Amino acid sequence: MSDAVESLDDIKDLGAGAAPSATPAEPKIDEHGRAYATGRRKEATARVWLKRGSGKITINGKDQEQYFARPVLRMVIKQPLEVAGRETEYDVVATVKGSGLSGQAGAVRHGISRALVNFEPDLRATLKPHSFLTRDPRAVERKKYGRAKARRSFQFSKR
Repeated sequence: MSDAVESLDDIKDLGAGAAPSATPAEPKIDEHGRAYATGRRKEATARVWLKRGSGKITINGKDQEQYFARPVLRMVIKQPLEVAGRETEYDVVATVKGSGLSGQAGAVRHGISRALVNFEPDLRATLKPHSFLTRDPRAVERKKYGRAKARRSFQFSKR
């Protein structure tokens, strides 16, 4: 019986031998050379396609400057590309619906991050520490019965 464990050192040796092999993840690219991902934030959902190009970002058929007029929102959607150092290497085409502009910008950022990882799996280690791959779970709290809003009570009247 050669599989018998006689000391703690034998257990350590077994654990070291059973380590998962470090095979690199395969890129997920379609026949058109695009990587696809879905991003979500609040009530917004963004479908994002990433392909090699010059760095043009199109959202719902409009240029990013037209769709997101506020510079802060444009900065938000560019963050994953800047952290990865790929601002001018990929064209982004996104369709987004639901929520408001802030939620939509967060959804596009989440989608771009996930699409980057699908295109280049090695970028996961770069994007993960910045929480770009994490879906932000915060959403509007629902209104409760007997309340004016989610938590606000009706005004109290003594008389």
